Amino acid sequence: MSALAKIRETFRRDQVFDFVNKQDYSRVDTSHGQILYVEDVSVSFDGFKAINELNFYIEVGELRCMIGPNGAGKTTMMDIITGKTRPDQGSVWFGQNINLLKMTEPEIAQAGVGRKFQKPTVFEHHDIFENLEMAMAGNKGVWSTFRARLSSEQHDQIASVMEIIGLSDCAKQRAGALSHGQKQWLEIGMLLMQNPKLLLVDEPVAGMTHQEMDKTGELLTSLAGEHSVVVVEHDMDFVRSIAKKVSVLHQGSILAEGSMDEVQNNQRVIEVYLGE
Repeated sequence: MSALAKIRETFRRDQVFDFVNKQDYSRVDTSHGQILYVEDVSVSFDGFKAINELNFYIEVGELRCMIGPNGAGKTTMMDIITGKTRPDQGSVWFGQNINLLKMTEPEIAQAGVGRKFQKPTVFEHHDIFENLEMAMAGNKGVWSTFRARLSSEQHDQIASVMEIIGLSDCAKQRAGALSHGQKQWLEIGMLLMQNPKLLLVDEPVAGMTHQEMDKTGELLTSLAGEHSVVVVEHDMDFVRSIAKKVSVLHQGSILAEGSMDEVQNNQRVIEVYLGE
């Protein structure tokens, strides 16, 4: 190819450079029935192995509970899945086609992985409707936001999410005036506005009343099926109330998996966790 031809090829008007192209992460291949693959993952901090050859898989539509003593690696596990921490080795795939370890945190969220931290983070000076509106998936550029007008479909989505989280009757209530439990539900609703396929929920019932815990259990159970949900929790009574399958983390690895009864009767689990 001549020098002139190379220049013309470089500046073709019908071509967009790879670094300008925005990758489409919307199509997650779950044809094998699994949405998350965590395989042989390890990471160390200052010589301490926080995650040690971790392996587990999450099914499409599954509600999985992850338990383990402090320091077992639960938070680091979620950090790795969401791109906050890079492992030393291993692989993490979202479906069969999306390599999470090659993506940034915003890209992972865009692909459909939502994370709720233990402490709720809401816009306290805005009402519930406005919080959900601001969390809605879409273009968040300055000009787009300035010109934005909610469509009827978007209004319907917000109304549907408020119904799911049980806050329809107080749509115009300021978020800062909500109870602790209501703030937790609102933040889950804000994640749902992003249309996630996988939700990682960290200690959702910490600090809740028994009534709020029951409602949270109903909410998380209702999300399973349409979403895959991973719940990290310390409250064993709550885990028993919602879990079909439980994974026990110990020293950065899966110690045991199964139903709550199977886990509680596992001698290794009794020795390292439930018997403490």
